[in-house]
Amino acid sequence: MSVQTRPDRRRSAKLPAREERRRTVARPTPAGLGATFALLLCVGGGVWAFAELQLNLATVVDSAGNARDFLERMLPLQFPPVGELLDLTWQTLAIVIAATALSVLLSVPLGLLAARNTTPGGSVRSASRALIVLARAIPDAVFAIAAFRVFGLGAMTGVVAMGLHSVGMVGKLYADAFEEIDEGPRDALRAAGAGRLQQIAGAVLPQALPSLVATALHRLDINLRVSVVLGFVGVNGLGYALSNAIARLDYQEAMGIALVVLLLCFAAEAVSGKIRRSLLREVAEAPRAGVLRRVVGRRLAARTGAGRHEPVAAGPQGAGTRRRTSPPWDAGRVRRAVVTALTCALVVASGVRAGISPDALARGAESLLPTIGDFLPPSTGGIGDMLLENLWITVQIALAGTLIGVVLALPLGALAARNVVPSPAVARFFRSLILLVRGLPELVLAIVFVVVTGLGPVAGAFALGIGSVGLLGKLVADSLEEVDPGPARAVLATGAGRGQIFFTAVLPRAWPTVLAHLLYTLDVNIRSATLLGIVGAGGIGYDLLNAARVQQFDVVTVIVLMVLAVVLFVEGLALWVRKVFA
Repeated sequence: MSVQTRPDRRRSAKLPAREERRRTVARPTPAGLGATFALLLCVGGGVWAFAELQLNLATVVDSAGNARDFLERMLPLQFPPVGELLDLTWQTLAIVIAATALSVLLSVPLGLLAARNTTPGGSVRSASRALIVLARAIPDAVFAIAAFRVFGLGAMTGVVAMGLHSVGMVGKLYADAFEEIDEGPRDALRAAGAGRLQQIAGAVLPQALPSLVATALHRLDINLRVSVVLGFVGVNGLGYALSNAIARLDYQEAMGIALVVLLLCFAAEAVSGKIRRSLLREVAEAPRAGVLRRVVGRRLAARTGAGRHEPVAAGPQGAGTRRRTSPPWDAGRVRRAVVTALTCALVVASGVRAGISPDALARGAESLLPTIGDFLPPSTGGIGDMLLENLWITVQIALAGTLIGVVLALPLGALAARNVVPSPAVARFFRSLILLVRGLPELVLAIVFVVVTGLGPVAGAFALGIGSVGLLGKLVADSLEEVDPGPARAVLATGAGRGQIFFTAVLPRAWPTVLAHLLYTLDVNIRSATLLGIVGAGGIGYDLLNAARVQQFDVVTVIVLMVLAVVLFVEGLALWVRKVFA
């Protein structure tokens, strides 16, 4: 009897513990309550900023007449002469390509030092991560102001400014890509006696290469829009021509140049998207066993003294056979080699067109330390109270713009997700609409709204709100499409409708990622709101431009530190919220 009842006693003792664990999981935790309160505070702040800035229907109605006048003044569109337009376009592309290449060259070693599995030590990793965060937090216009002091007016200023700022994004994504590699090939090389650099060259970089290329192409798209902003601080190209047209109140030519920039953004997005999809397809089709065999084979061949291309390896029956350790020159390899050669040639040509030369770099190195000294020590210049007030206005603009973007982007992103809408054609249509909005530089939108609604934060909030639709809509659609389809199929099997499936099986599983994207959009909008002040859209950006114009670079440093503190706070909040709700 005792033998038979002992298992029953164990089961009866375990059941209350299980139920207790279930009740514990269901009970809200302090961290969960804190994260929820923080999110509600952000939403409440957005609503309050929306009301404080008087973003209402009456403002839109009052601006209708200005919008009609603006359309009459900008139509018909005018363009610079064909030769000048082509030269400006090539100059802009050269700056963007050279800057992206510079960011890649800097981000590969920095990402290796920042990745947990490739860094030589914890202190090195922390320092590298800090540099990446700093590069991302400092606005690109500030880099341009400093580079202008070093290199003067010209394309070189744009290359250095965009390249250094891009390290903030590219370096972070490169570090993440290095941490996500399969450690098997690297362990095999380590077992064969390979050193750290040999492991990185033979196992880490080859596996991460598709992600590295995709990130570089994505940053190229972003830098093309950033080039418009840098034109307002003296960087040559289409952005500089646009700023001159705005200064002349020549809205016909200004909007014509803006249309050229928009078309370039569409072309870059289409080309880079096609290349990224091709890379992902090739990676999915590549046999991992072949990669591992080639990686280990090269190292073993070097140790045994076998031929470089035909080392001795065990055949199927155990007999010695001759096996290649490098892939054959088939059509795919020839195509990749041609694309690589053309890409290198384009980067070199872009560097030449942008004026990159050893002499320019040497002059810049000589001026670097004196330029840094101009920005130190920080000083408020006697306008500290005004800077705090305008920083708060910048935060209000970012909160209101993010709220507008959330209200518009959530439904658009859901309609652009293929696993949410019933028709692929509907998803493609809304994807294209999001792409159209995403191609519009926020600075161009700010210029339009400044003319329509007048100078001030209203124009900045509307510009950020529309611009957020392109970024947030795409992120929401991608997050919804990446949800595991299993729960949705299970709910569908119960007879639930499409709306019930979305709200019970799709959205709850994507919600932590969507929340992180919302806070990331707020982070981006704070930096963007700083730059929109350059064209009169309110906030601390106007003070930044004025301080740079009168060469009060110590005040520029204070403004950068103030914006940096807010950005780091929002970024830390985003990481914490995502960790709590994950």
